[in-house]
Amino acid sequence: MEASVARRPATYADILALPDHVVGQVVDGELFVSPRPAVDHAQSSSSLGFELGPPFVRGRGGPGGWWIVDEPEIHLGSDITVPDIAGWRKSRLPILPREAFFTLAPDWICEVLSPSTARFDRLKKLNVFAREGVGHAWLVDPALETLEVFRLHEGHWLLVLTAGGFDKVRAEPFDAVEIELEGLWIPKC
Repeated sequence: MEASVARRPATYADILALPDHVVGQVVDGELFVSPRPAVDHAQSSSSLGFELGPPFVRGRGGPGGWWIVDEPEIHLGSDITVPDIAGWRKSRLPILPREAFFTLAPDWICEVLSPSTARFDRLKKLNVFAREGVGHAWLVDPALETLEVFRLHEGHWLLVLTAGGFDKVRAEPFDAVEIELEGLWIPKC
């Protein structure tokens, strides 16, 4: 008879021991490690942040009232996630924390999908965000040039918008401003 080896759950110490050129996350006690994002991924994420920042963080051409943060480390119970972008309403988080991570669940997250992370983002991380009551989630796919917008409804994600290519959208919770999706994609030659 073989003895089963009990595997200890991954912890923050496991993330801190990783090399700088990777991103570590812990979900359901399992350590997930991925390389730094590719250029098309980084372009989509950066461009979306540029679109949302002025109207929603600064109040220039929009309502303000948000913190929008690139790649924040978020500790939610024993789970440690790093969404590509996350947003907190300033009414819930008046001042940004001084620590290296957040412990308050965001109001909105955005994951830019990569072939190596799409399954983890969709199946594991979205479950954590739903459990923690994150109200809105966006999935951006630079390869397919698509945006999927989800709203949390009774603990489950409800798809409320799909768009892509050259579409112009008003996507909740940022529907006060129109976003041109074309700016999120690297032009194809």
